[in-house]
Amino acid sequence: MQNSNRFKCKPLSVAIAASVLALSSQSLLAQDAAPVEEVLVTGIRAALQNAMDIKRDSSGVVDAISAEDIGKFPDTNLAESLQRITGVSISRTNGEGSEITVRGFGAEYNMVTLNGRTMPGASAYGSDQGNSRAFDFANLASESVSAVEVYKTSKANIATGGVGATVNIKTARPLDNPGLKISVGAKAVMDTTNRTGSDVTPELSGIFSWTDDSEVFGIGLSGSFQERDSGSSSATVNDWRISEWVPQSDEQAANGAMNIANGVNGENDKEYYDSRITNAPQPGQLYGLPNDVRYHFSDIHRERTNAQLTFQYRPVESVTATADFTYANNQLQEHFGDKTAWMNRSADYVVFDTGATVATPMVISERLGGTKDFGFEQSYMAQDNTLRSAGLNIEWAVNDLLTFDFDAHSSSMKSLPGEDFGSRLNVSMATGVGLAQTYNFSGDLPELQIEFDDSVKGNNNNIHDAGDLGSQPMRVWYSGQETEIDQFKFDGVLELENGKIDFGIETSSLEMTQNFSENYSSLGDWGLNQANNIPAGLVEPFNIVGEFEDYNTSNIDQVGFKGDARTMAEWAVSEYGSGAAYNYDPNFSENHIVKEDTRALYFQVEMNGEIGGMEANMLAGMRYESTDLTSTSIVVPPSSIHWLDNNDFNIIRDQSATLALSENNSYSHLLPNFDFDITLREGLKARYSFGQTISRPQYSDIRSSVSISNPNGPTLTGIDATATASNPELLPLESTNSDLSVEWYFDDTSYVSVGYYDKRVKNFIGYENFDEPQFGLRDATNGQRILDARTALIDRGYQAGETQLFVMTAILDNPADFTPDDAPADYNPADSFQNNQAFWDTVGGAYDIVPNETDPLYSFATRTPINNDDAHINGFELAVQHFFADTGFGVMANYTTVNSDVAFDNGAAPGESQFAVLGLSDSANLVLMYENYDVQARVAYNWRDEYLDDANRGSSNNPRYVEAYYQLDMNISYSITDNISMSFEGINVTGENSRSHGRSKAQMWDLFDLGARYQLGARYTF
Repeated sequence: MQNSNRFKCKPLSVAIAASVLALSSQSLLAQDAAPVEEVLVTGIRAALQNAMDIKRDSSGVVDAISAEDIGKFPDTNLAESLQRITGVSISRTNGEGSEITVRGFGAEYNMVTLNGRTMPGASAYGSDQGNSRAFDFANLASESVSAVEVYKTSKANIATGGVGATVNIKTARPLDNPGLKISVGAKAVMDTTNRTGSDVTPELSGIFSWTDDSEVFGIGLSGSFQERDSGSSSATVNDWRISEWVPQSDEQAANGAMNIANGVNGENDKEYYDSRITNAPQPGQLYGLPNDVRYHFSDIHRERTNAQLTFQYRPVESVTATADFTYANNQLQEHFGDKTAWMNRSADYVVFDTGATVATPMVISERLGGTKDFGFEQSYMAQDNTLRSAGLNIEWAVNDLLTFDFDAHSSSMKSLPGEDFGSRLNVSMATGVGLAQTYNFSGDLPELQIEFDDSVKGNNNNIHDAGDLGSQPMRVWYSGQETEIDQFKFDGVLELENGKIDFGIETSSLEMTQNFSENYSSLGDWGLNQANNIPAGLVEPFNIVGEFEDYNTSNIDQVGFKGDARTMAEWAVSEYGSGAAYNYDPNFSENHIVKEDTRALYFQVEMNGEIGGMEANMLAGMRYESTDLTSTSIVVPPSSIHWLDNNDFNIIRDQSATLALSENNSYSHLLPNFDFDITLREGLKARYSFGQTISRPQYSDIRSSVSISNPNGPTLTGIDATATASNPELLPLESTNSDLSVEWYFDDTSYVSVGYYDKRVKNFIGYENFDEPQFGLRDATNGQRILDARTALIDRGYQAGETQLFVMTAILDNPADFTPDDAPADYNPADSFQNNQAFWDTVGGAYDIVPNETDPLYSFATRTPINNDDAHINGFELAVQHFFADTGFGVMANYTTVNSDVAFDNGAAPGESQFAVLGLSDSANLVLMYENYDVQARVAYNWRDEYLDDANRGSSNNPRYVEAYYQLDMNISYSITDNISMSFEGINVTGENSRSHGRSKAQMWDLFDLGARYQLGARYTF
């Protein structure tokens, strides 16, 4: 029967079953009674009962999710299923579950295995270099998954790597489900955020499982295909510069010194300055200044294909051989565009917030004085993520007491560009129409207002004519990451009279390769050197902020454009010829290879018995593991940094030179584990666990190279040039863990549990900063030329901001271009400087400042990872699950607290690198269920509190806090017959949005306007 709650047994059968149960002691009646129908519990209740049984019967703290039936996992995304487990929260990409956090430890601190085999991680997208060990659950469909187990405490027989937890994904095996099993399904997917793709896209899945009648041979095959079209609207700030407030003095004003507000028309007196600042910070107080405000649109197409083929052979009862192959491919294409308004950092007036530790301007207004350009970048990104895993397992029961298990697999994960030209193509363009710009940060979504010059062709204060656009640089990136793992395990189990002994050996070889390069084509360069040269047919006007459905954008400038970056790149190649490169640079600027060879052996003993008449179980073990690491980096070194404009730079690399670096490291660990549980009375169990776990550093931290970043401004103005050095000698994090819990199982599918966990972690990776030259690069922004330019500006009564310094330096560097032909021989080219945006844009577009031998060496603020921090993390986990008798109604709820003795100090100096544990946040789930009379329904509420996602963001080592988020999901299914069912699902049905901020809530980093996703499906099972 399908479900006991559906009461599908005939009345006669029910009566007979009740009589048998009541009179089972009477053998005569038992012999004479008619055959009794077996009542099987399936669906939601059966899945939760199975998961509860795993939790109750396991040693240590283990939570699980089980499939409701063959081919029917509770959620279409594994990460979204895992978030229902106590202590597990997730991060989302494009509104879909991607990576997990367990008890505050992010994805890179959790180990993911497939049928006990370590899975490789690789994730590179667009211009982001792939550095992560984390496994992205969005690559796997859920149809072929039979269960997911989350081991929160350590076991000697489980591979190391998860300080937070080890997550084991179990797939269906044919000999576990004898006979013929077939399930096929189809869904129509509708994403409410879609703008340009299909409003309804397909999702198809099927699973086939067969064994012969003697259960000697079995074949399993599962597959799925999904298309998804979606869109996204977002806003970002590129960087927040944090500084100490220095009040303007009369002398500073007279000398043209700039703090935050100065007139662009020469009004540099203190009285004017003070009148333009409202709620000025206190002297010495930290304040933040944004680099820009950006609005984005994104149109995404995703195709995901999964397949698994399994062969099983059992020639004799004692031997089972299993061979399987898993394939997962996730193809992503994204059209992305934005609108950018950079600050000139010469504000006309500023209004600060009050009471914040770090002051933030609520309103900033800048008079631009002419043709300030606004950027409208168009991008196209494509990435192809492919997982392949082939494995062989042989289990041999030598006798009733001894069993051996051999397992081998070779797995690879590749995240490679999805187009011949590379991973990401950016074509920048701009329109020069701005007279003034005003930023308002008082709301969740920053507001940008622009005053236009209406005399310019096509401008109407709303949407510009495409003919106003001019070309700016084109860039092409290649970003790829590949990880391969070969793993061999030999395990043994010796059964004892009251327990068992597990032992085994394991070897693992991992190799991660990461490649990166960038091609830069100047085209019209930054500024607006090539005004109005974009053909009108390449782009179309687009109200970019009109796509923010959940925010009032009436006070935001509506200007926007949309075009296909690929078509624009083809035009650029025809327009600029050899000056435009529509492909990646095959001479990768960065090549990194990390190899880890690991050997391990383990031994653990499990004993079962009684203490004072109470059933008790004990498991104690030890795992020894040693690792040899080789890190190799082959880089094309930078040869110079060209200053292109105010805060625009380009790193030039010497393609004729190659720098190869290699370092080795070795470490070993002896990791104990101990689990004890006791049944205090029927259904009431208490347990204690102790263990030690490790988690290896991220690949980006153990490379052998030094990477420099594009400077964010001239160093003369106090802005540091930055670099990142890796450290192959880093050691893994080591965590000493204790768990104490009490669980009450008061019904077949009902329990309450309360647990406390404590993690003492050492070798956390912090960072130290030091200033030193890199690659012999010279600094054109802090030599005698720019000092002369500053003096020339101040002598003439001008302020010495980034733009003015660049323009004056360019004038003094090219005197012949600025001296009139009929001028006297002693004419000073500096007198040609004009204090207006149009002149600045003209000079900025015509000249680059190239370093020479008179310039000093760049001193880079270099950040290096080191093992220097410890942290104490603890918290409580509370969970309840209950079905209310035979009503069909049930509830599942849990709450997890996470505490730490380390937090980010928002008031710390901006140049100070801080250590803080990332990802720590409380989380909660509430699921209401109904299952009866062929109907299954669930409503699931998931909440995660605010958490720290980054502790060293941008030029000022800022934090990034992801704000509290909740999501409401639902699904309902109806069994038309025993074989056919229909379902309807809604994900994020209330359309909740995501936002993050820096040292204050007003310092927004990013905001994503998200939407709901719906799926209508049908399944046929026989």
